[in-house]
Amino acid sequence: MRIDTLSYSNSQTQGVQRREWLRLHAPQHVQQCTALMLHALQQRDSATSRSTVVLGAGACTEIPLAALVRASDEVVLADLDLVAMQRGRDELALPALRQRVRLVQDDLSGGVSSNLNRLIKQQDWDKLASGSPQTFFDALALCLENCSVPDPPELPQLFVAEFGVVISSLLVSQLFSYPILDLLDLVQRVAPAFQGEQERHHRYQEAAQAFRIRIIKAHLHLLRSLLDVGGVAVLLSDVRGFAFNVYGTDHDAKHHRSIPLVPHLFFGLVAETFTVIEEARWEWLTDLPVKERLGRGYEVVGYLLKA
Repeated sequence: MRIDTLSYSNSQTQGVQRREWLRLHAPQHVQQCTALMLHALQQRDSATSRSTVVLGAGACTEIPLAALVRASDEVVLADLDLVAMQRGRDELALPALRQRVRLVQDDLSGGVSSNLNRLIKQQDWDKLASGSPQTFFDALALCLENCSVPDPPELPQLFVAEFGVVISSLLVSQLFSYPILDLLDLVQRVAPAFQGEQERHHRYQEAAQAFRIRIIKAHLHLLRSLLDVGGVAVLLSDVRGFAFNVYGTDHDAKHHRSIPLVPHLFFGLVAETFTVIEEARWEWLTDLPVKERLGRGYEVVGYLLKA
């Protein structure tokens, strides 16, 4: 499962060196993330919980952890990648600050990848690969349709209405993309002749979109359930990816191509679930073009939300 490689991926893309790279090549990204989180601290009601949770914290690359700790009784970092969270916490210079950080290791989807994997194992994929692409992708669609998505995910170490500030840090698209990529890895492994065929199969496309929407809804419900009365949620999500071939022309349509990452319904779901206090959008470069390799980046939306 792709989720099993999360720690290795994070070690390549998170931490102190990555933060310095972002400050050089994508300073607006770090600034916007920090500004929204600090604004959330100011916007929470005076009588609400003084605890803060960061879902998808990783190594806290874009998280102003010291500022959050100073303004909170406790900061909880929640992620599947325990090693990354330990690295983020250990950046705090003062032991007194580190002691106020609690680490929660858990699958924040509630085990969706494992649920999907159990369904995958029930199919005879070698037999399906010897048939038609339609039959094969219908079987993939069936797995997505039958996959259990806890709504909201059950996270035993986090309690309902526990936090005055709840932060979801660039997590939403990972929650659904990892399990979907597990299916595409399966295609590559057992039916390489069918690679790229998924775009032509209506049932599979509908199942994948419905799967994304179910996970988004469950995550929004999780954020809402964790918020204390008068609390504020920060939701950061990449909404569109793009690739470009000439540095400095990443905004020029002639030099880059883009792909949506979340369903358009995402924005309506946020507005239905929360009251939007503030919304910001910006672009975030993750890789520069080098020789034959394209540069990559994302469009990000950031929200301040109240239940």
